[in-house]
Amino acid sequence: MPTYLEKNALFPKLIDAPVPKNLGMVVVIPCYDETGLIRSLESLKSCDAPNCFTEVIVVVNDGEQTSDEIKAQNLVTFETATTWAEKNITRYLQFYIIYKTNLPKKTAGVGTARKIGMDEAVRRLESVGKSEGVIVCFDADSLCEKNYLQAIEEHFIQNPKTQSCGIHFEHPLEGDEYEPEIYDAITKYELHLRYYIHAQKFAGFPLAFQTIGSSMAVRCNAYQQQGGMNKRKAGEDFYFLHKFTILNAHTELKKTKTIPSPRRSDRVPFGTGKAINEILAEKKLDAQSEYLTYNFKIFEDLEPFLSVAPNLLLFENEQIEIMKKHLPESIRTFLHENNFDTKLAEIQANTTIPITFGGRFFRWFNAFFLMKYVHFARDNYHPNVPVEEAASALLQKYYFKDMSGASAKELLLEFRKKDLSQLF
Repeated sequence: MPTYLEKNALFPKLIDAPVPKNLGMVVVIPCYDETGLIRSLESLKSCDAPNCFTEVIVVVNDGEQTSDEIKAQNLVTFETATTWAEKNITRYLQFYIIYKTNLPKKTAGVGTARKIGMDEAVRRLESVGKSEGVIVCFDADSLCEKNYLQAIEEHFIQNPKTQSCGIHFEHPLEGDEYEPEIYDAITKYELHLRYYIHAQKFAGFPLAFQTIGSSMAVRCNAYQQQGGMNKRKAGEDFYFLHKFTILNAHTELKKTKTIPSPRRSDRVPFGTGKAINEILAEKKLDAQSEYLTYNFKIFEDLEPFLSVAPNLLLFENEQIEIMKKHLPESIRTFLHENNFDTKLAEIQANTTIPITFGGRFFRWFNAFFLMKYVHFARDNYHPNVPVEEAASALLQKYYFKDMSGASAKELLLEFRKKDLSQLF
């Protein structure tokens, strides 16, 4: 039977250097049109030493349609980082810089770059029999805490059933590196990210996890079993990690953190950099504009359905009809338009015990399907509202904490506290 790499690798072996026998962790960094890569590498180098040897693989990349200017910057980055890497080997850390240029225009992007690096990590870990070694995803403009490498290593040792994990992240909210309006924009965007996940938890959705590309890690063997990283140009992290959440094999690491950049960017069609651009553009047009997010009423409508969903295995047709009649209109209509009755009958017919039913049900009503509902309810029932309004409503209803009139920063700090205090 062919191996994962034989079936899925985009390229043959890219690194010829010998593999240390105690290699246990590989950090993969996609790099496109970056000027601050060395700062990120320095952040990793300054980490406290883990017990296992660790390698960092940087994949400088561009596509067939990438401009000559960006390709020139990539070449400078590659040469500068290669020189730096040769001079900064430590007793537990080694850096490798790869440059893949002119990738096919259809797939050139962050997903493909991550895949190239993660596949190379698989090749090196497997070559020394470390199939349970850890592959970590980081970004070329991110920083990390000093205990970052140690904490990741310990998390996978202490949680042997964990196949993947999300790592706590916090964007900088103040400082001299960026203009004040960028810190204001990232505050609102991160508040949106945290509010969205907490709103899912309020509604009872069991797969409510952050999926941030610079803040995730996976076991080598699990990565291969799930078909590796996808080649999406954006959202690759969301699609990748939710392969593991539906298996109940994903956990969250909160004993360290990554510090992603809040800068504006046009490198991907959506995500942090794109959101910052849009927020600043709106502000330029209208100084009073507000950053909008999903109305909390959407999740209030969803909650009564998800509260009963795990028990639907035991429901007869008449009971299901009664249940649907009592649902809010947004979720009732959505279920009808998405053939809920047929899908439920199929799941019931193929399961006999509640725990199996629940797993099968949420493989259908997964994170992608939930987002589909959220967008349906937004477009037809509950329009977006200012992020501060939505976040305040959630805190009041879910956590019984009145923060009416609080600023986006005050609300965000409250959500960060909630995230760090909750166990997953």
